[in-house]
Amino acid sequence: MTYNDYKSHMQKLADVEYSIGVLSWDKEVNLPKKGAAFRSRQVATLAGIAHNIFTDKGFGEILKALDENGKDLTAGEAKNVALTRKDYERSSKFSEEFVMRSSQITSETYHAWLKAREANDYSLYEEALGKMIEIKREMAEIIGYEGHPYDALLDEFEPGYTSAQLDTLFADVKAKLVKFAADIRSKKQVSNDFVFQHFDKDEQWELGLDLLAKMGYDFDAGRQDVSPHPFTINFSPEDVRVTTRVDENDLANMLWSCIHEGGHALYEQGLKPEEYGLPLGRAISLGIHESQSRLWENNVGRSLSYWKAHYPDLKKRFPEQLKGIGLKTFWKGINRIEPNLIRTEADELHYHFHVMIRYEIEKGLVEGSISTKGLDKVWNAKYKEYLGVDVPDANQGILQDIHWAHGSLGYFPTYSLGSFYAAQFYAQAEKDIPNLKADIEAGDTSKLLVWLREKIHVHGKMYDANELCVRVTGEELNFQYFMDYIEGKYGGIYA
Repeated sequence: MTYNDYKSHMQKLADVEYSIGVLSWDKEVNLPKKGAAFRSRQVATLAGIAHNIFTDKGFGEILKALDENGKDLTAGEAKNVALTRKDYERSSKFSEEFVMRSSQITSETYHAWLKAREANDYSLYEEALGKMIEIKREMAEIIGYEGHPYDALLDEFEPGYTSAQLDTLFADVKAKLVKFAADIRSKKQVSNDFVFQHFDKDEQWELGLDLLAKMGYDFDAGRQDVSPHPFTINFSPEDVRVTTRVDENDLANMLWSCIHEGGHALYEQGLKPEEYGLPLGRAISLGIHESQSRLWENNVGRSLSYWKAHYPDLKKRFPEQLKGIGLKTFWKGINRIEPNLIRTEADELHYHFHVMIRYEIEKGLVEGSISTKGLDKVWNAKYKEYLGVDVPDANQGILQDIHWAHGSLGYFPTYSLGSFYAAQFYAQAEKDIPNLKADIEAGDTSKLLVWLREKIHVHGKMYDANELCVRVTGEELNFQYFMDYIEGKYGGIYA
């Protein structure tokens, strides 16, 4: 029983898992309507095969022997084995029947969500979502937990984090961001009307490809497509794909989708190919993953420095739409602070209220204090309470996100964690990289990408999120970095 036996087994598992990923990507990009039922069956079958490969008793014996007696292993090899053994013990709690049933329910829920979206009718999704919540509760009980059942689900996306910690974090968000956002809203509003004009779809598409390339996204190791909900998916560091959506009457939709997903993709392309299928070849957590997308989207992409380099090209592409719109007017407009309905289109401040609403709802669903019946009304009430907006229909309300349809309960809080990590990482990058601001103003983000690769991407799961944050910045996650960032930025925009 050698380390190579372990590695070979893990890479065989990865081959199956990434095959599922390809089918899932195709489902959201190319699948014809009539193919849905058989695609659900195909994915469920492969999910069962993957589960059997990973939970094989012989493999468990290899893990145990290597973990307990692998004195000759390198630090990286030992970490791979230890993390895999932890996952093995968790996965071994699930039967093949449960895995296949869960996969089938996920496929059914996804297609119910699509039908509900098409009809703009939550009732078409309600029953399927109820089944999803039931199996997630069952999953939490199988995994086990110490505090709240939600913790068992959260641990899949943000290992080690608990709902108690999230409750404290969002209490801090409420205390500090509510007042700051209210102060901004009391100032003279900046205009972003220029964003809501007709922008040719094909020209937007070419702009997105250009921005991705300039970020450092390797198109020889990836591609961009269109999907209802933008996402990033990887099958190896040498095949990382992104999707976007294009609205000809709203430039911001495509713009921020491309840069945001590009940040995710750069992380995946920066992982070590030689660690394919192993923990050190995978991202640490979704909070850290989100830090990469939010850093590129907000700290870089919404900065004045970034648009000093890219605004001339944007004006060449859309001369009539941006006629008379100066650089600073454009910069202020794309950073407008205003409550809205759609999370992916939210500003940097109100974004965290969108996340908080979802966290409160899904935590309530898991513990049983909230039901899927009439859930759209609960959603609408929270939007009125936290954001002061009225939700006109389901598509602009509870049906806007794909996450619950995918079974990703415990995912949403990582979005806020990501923004806070991003602010702290970027503050450190400014200290470590001489003339970073000047480089970005010149259109050169290569040094920043190298810094991110060396400090974050290349390590895979060698360190947990907290350890990595300390290694990179010298301290644990500190919310004040985010407050310092937005106070400095929006002080310049809203005077």
